[in-house]
Amino acid sequence: MCYLWLVMKRRTYLKGTAGATAAFTLAGCLGGGGSEITIGSDIPYRPFEYRTTEDELIGFDVDIAQAVFTDELGYEHEFQQTSFDTIIRSLNNGNFRVIMSAITITDDRAEEIDFSDPYFTAYQTAIVLNSSDISSKEDLRGVAVGVQKGTTGESAATGLKEEFDGDLTIQSYDQVTGAFDALRNNQVSAVINDNTVNAEFAEQSDNVRFLEGTGAAEEQGKENAPPYLTFTVEEYGIGFRKDDDELREEVNGALQTIRDNGTYDEIYSKYFSG
Repeated sequence: MCYLWLVMKRRTYLKGTAGATAAFTLAGCLGGGGSEITIGSDIPYRPFEYRTTEDELIGFDVDIAQAVFTDELGYEHEFQQTSFDTIIRSLNNGNFRVIMSAITITDDRAEEIDFSDPYFTAYQTAIVLNSSDISSKEDLRGVAVGVQKGTTGESAATGLKEEFDGDLTIQSYDQVTGAFDALRNNQVSAVINDNTVNAEFAEQSDNVRFLEGTGAAEEQGKENAPPYLTFTVEEYGIGFRKDDDELREEVNGALQTIRDNGTYDEIYSKYFSG
């Protein structure tokens, strides 16, 4: 359901820009002709979208949205919390205008929605506890792994289970934080998820490491391939309903502009190294 609020405070987050107050209209919520763009997103998914202890929404996707929708295209925009495993259905039901939540472009998803040009490259990876005796992909055979529902991490785990002839248990959680908690509590032996999100969690923990090994990145000849096991190479895109070609084309133009003028690199360096 999309809720109508008369006035909703929002803040812009690109390089410390000041807060603003924006009217949240029903037309904008439903993707009509209003100047407000509502963005469906699964929160938290650090470092792409998450809230600080002061309840401020920040992250790579949040800054890219500010640069694209507001700074370049002149729309007001508002992020709206939604579950990732229903995010595409909610978009098509009109609950928001676009979806932006570190969403991998896949053939199956592209049958339901349209995507912008890619704006980020990611890899599916596995993290384990430092104390674990798991040191290779083969060591995952017979263990339980944690994933987030509806994600390509879950798909990668499913593929691994097939490779292991079913000898893998997959525990799916509504949010990736549930999988991380399960790893901390020894309820799963590994978490399979996007590399940057796994890296953010590992950086904040003193007892977590990436599972090493060669994989998809090396097989596809990716430059600067991560120094750990990769199950897939993926591209993120912003999702649109099939009938929203004009906005999608505007967004593609704005994405190219922020790449050309250096804004994208500034935002990237704010959240990622290298």
